[in-house]
Amino acid sequence: MPDIYRYTSPVAPKDATGPVAAAYAQIKDEFLLADGPFMTLSRAPELLVCVWALLRESELAGPVPRAERELVAVAVSAANTCPFCVDAHTALGHAGGDHTAAEAVRAGRRPRDPALAALADWAAATGDPTPGPRPAPPFPADHTAAFIGTALVTHIINRVTSSLLVERLLPGDLQRSRTVRRVLGAAVRRGPGRPVAPGRSLELLPATDTAPPAWADGPVGTAYAALAGTVASLDVPDTVRARTRDAVAAWDGRPPALFEDPVGAHADGLDAPDRTAVRLAVLAALSPHRIADADVAAWRAATGRTADADLVRLVVLGAFTAADRIQRSLAAAAARRDPAGQPGEA
Repeated sequence: MPDIYRYTSPVAPKDATGPVAAAYAQIKDEFLLADGPFMTLSRAPELLVCVWALLRESELAGPVPRAERELVAVAVSAANTCPFCVDAHTALGHAGGDHTAAEAVRAGRRPRDPALAALADWAAATGDPTPGPRPAPPFPADHTAAFIGTALVTHIINRVTSSLLVERLLPGDLQRSRTVRRVLGAAVRRGPGRPVAPGRSLELLPATDTAPPAWADGPVGTAYAALAGTVASLDVPDTVRARTRDAVAAWDGRPPALFEDPVGAHADGLDAPDRTAVRLAVLAALSPHRIADADVAAWRAATGRTADADLVRLVVLGAFTAADRIQRSLAAAAARRDPAGQPGEA
C-alpha cells in the first residue's frame, strides 16, 4: 500500500470481502475508490459502511447541486485545516461543474457569487458548536439534510484523515496544481461523478434502534442514525467514552493553541490503558493533527491492542463525538426558520 497511511494498513481492494467489498464496489461505482480515508476505515467494516452511507446520501444523492455540496466540504475542510480533504473536494467540485468557487475557498478567498459565498461562510462556521450568533442556513428547508449531512460527514472524515493519513493527496504533491485538480475532476465526472439515486447504500447498514435526528429525513437520517448507533456500540471502555464526551462538551469551538494540551485534566486519575485511550480519542476530536507516534505507541503498549481496527474505532469515537456536538448546534439553527421554511435568524 502507498505510504500515505499512518499506523494502519488498509484492506486492499483485491483482498476485500463481505461488507468491505460491498462498500468498495459502491464507492468505486459512484464516488472515487482511491487511497484515502475510506480505505483507512476498512479495518472497521461497521464504520466504513456507515460513514460511506452518510457521505453518499448527503453529498452525492438527490437533486441538490453536487458542486454546492462539494463547496461545503471544501469550506469545512479548510476551516479544519485538512489539506488532503481540501484538495480532494476541490477536485470533486470541478467534477460537479464548479471551476471557481471551490478554488476560491481553497485559496482563502470568498466566492464571487453572493449565494455561494454565503454557503461557504455557513459551512466554515459549522465547526463552532457553542451558542451564539452564526450565519443562518442559506438554503431552503428541503435542502437541510443534504447540506448538514455533508458538513457533518466532512467533519468526521477530516478528523480521520488528519489522525491516520499524511497530508499528501497525490504523489509529488501534484494536487497543488490547479490544472491537475481540474483534470482529476474531469476524470471523475466521466466516471463515478454522475448523479446517483438516494438509498442504495442503506442495504449495507447494520440495524439500529437509534432514531434519526429531526433535521434529516429519508436516507440521510437513516445513515446518520446507523452511524450514531454503531459508535455507541463500539468496544470502548465506558470511562474512555465518558471522558471523551466531557472534553468535547467543554470545547469552545476553537482549535487548541499550540501551547495548550487539549486533553488537559480529562485523563487525570486514570490507569495507563484508559489514560492513553482518552488521549487518542480527545486528540482525534479536537486536534487530530497532534496525534503522534508516541501517543499511538503508548496506547498500544498500555492496552495490548495492536489491531488496526481498535485504533480506527478509537479515532472514529473521537471524531463522531465532536461531529455529534456540532450536529446539535446545526440542528438548533436549522430549526429557527419561518413557517414558509426559509432561513430565519440564527
